[in-house]
Amino acid sequence: MSRFWSDVVHTLTPYVPGEQPKLENLVKLNTNENPYGPSPKVLEAIRDAAQDTLRLYPDPNADLLRNAIAASQGGHGISPRQVFVGNGSDEVLAVAFQALLKHRRPLLFPDITYSFYPVYCALYGIDYQQVPLDDGFQIRLRDYDRPRGGIIFPNPNAPTGRWLTLEEIEGLLEANPDTPVVIDEAYADFGCASSAGLIQRHPNLLVVHTLSKGRGLAGLRLGYALGDAGLIEAMDRVKNSFNSYPVDRLAMAGAIAAMEDRDYFERTRHAVMASRERLAADLARLGFEVLPSAANFLFVRHPDRDGAGLAAGLRQRSIIVRHFQAPRIDAFLRITIGTDVQCRALVEALEAMLR
Repeated sequence: MSRFWSDVVHTLTPYVPGEQPKLENLVKLNTNENPYGPSPKVLEAIRDAAQDTLRLYPDPNADLLRNAIAASQGGHGISPRQVFVGNGSDEVLAVAFQALLKHRRPLLFPDITYSFYPVYCALYGIDYQQVPLDDGFQIRLRDYDRPRGGIIFPNPNAPTGRWLTLEEIEGLLEANPDTPVVIDEAYADFGCASSAGLIQRHPNLLVVHTLSKGRGLAGLRLGYALGDAGLIEAMDRVKNSFNSYPVDRLAMAGAIAAMEDRDYFERTRHAVMASRERLAADLARLGFEVLPSAANFLFVRHPDRDGAGLAAGLRQRSIIVRHFQAPRIDAFLRITIGTDVQCRALVEALEAMLR
């Protein structure tokens, strides 16, 4: 039936999401989900929103949600006009690619990074160049001093977990005042300072966040972007030319409650960060090279063991981690930070396998 496809479909290599296996007694450490789930206040808000009003369209501007997100930014001076919302950060990124990153010069992003970026470029006809990470798998900003129509990368980067400081990012922005720069902060809640405080000084900066990770709402599909009102207007124009009602009533109610419950957010994200440091120490004790991480995952490799073999051995023990069949990183495993019980099960399985 491919004879009915549009021409562009034949050129696409779709993004491959992390596996969602249906196995009993599974220790699932492959898709960077939060082990603690959403705030109880989120569940209560969703239940309260499940009313007859679901027959009505949601607010197309999501004003209450934009207000809540702006209020959550503390001293950054973000107004609701500087907030864009969508169904998960992937949709927010898709809009940003169309609204801000399609230019005559190529879009730049790392060669090892979120693999949705080249997919969006192919889908939307965006020319791009991949900039190699250095030998320590770190982004080297001086390598982005080349002809460019835009720059995008995660901070911390995925799947490596390594991050750039605010001083480094501001240096990039100062060197590229006429270039749109998108910082994808999907994992910034776990120890990496957000760039949102730079927005008022740099109208070319867009910062993208998700509620999937730090607020345990991967199943709700809610993401947002922060930026100059001019950037947000461009994204709204694209959104309203495609889908004027992207965020439904239940998702909006849950997201507002998640943004307002700061205590739960702080408690659970610090629990994940503490577990990450304990797991990193345990893996280093077993001989693994563990890259520094400011995310809710670790990127590790063992000098004497094949990455695919380790992933397969763990799977036989009902423990799922992520392995990438890609140049430079095929020896690595990306391991989501689970509960301490899950992390202990992982370490014990690896100890048995290495023996």
